[in-house]
Amino acid sequence: MTMMEKIREYLQLSDDVVDDGEAPRVEEFLGKGKSFYEDFSLRGIRVNRVEPGFISCYFKVPLRLTDRDGNLANGAIANLVDEVGGALVHVEGLPILVSVDMSIAFLSKAKVGEELEITSRLLGERGGYKGTIVVVRNKMTGEIIAEGRHSMFGRQASKL
Repeated sequence: MTMMEKIREYLQLSDDVVDDGEAPRVEEFLGKGKSFYEDFSLRGIRVNRVEPGFISCYFKVPLRLTDRDGNLANGAIANLVDEVGGALVHVEGLPILVSVDMSIAFLSKAKVGEELEITSRLLGERGGYKGTIVVVRNKMTGEIIAEGRHSMFGRQASKL
């Protein structure tokens, strides 16, 4: 399985999952390889493109991730920055990197049903430290909803 296929598999669920906006029941996901949390927060994301140092995804704002005003919750945006930024720098065979810093500028709102484009780019790496920038924008208008910088640290791959 190529790195692109692995990232796509991690971020996006199979097409047989229907997103009706309802919270899934915990017992529905036992033994499927993803945690309830990952499924709840990432269900509906679609990976468009994966290249070295770049990921592009699309995500339609579901009811389950909105605040009382019907906007995509800031916590959901933070989770998208964490998950998409982390998927970009994960190295197969090594533990997932630990987030050491994340800063997010919340610039606009996204309503239920709006389609978002989420891109992650590698800013750089030094040893086990890696940095990404994740931009969440309204796919139709191009308006930036949020921009997050995500720094992670972990073990390096062996050079042997």
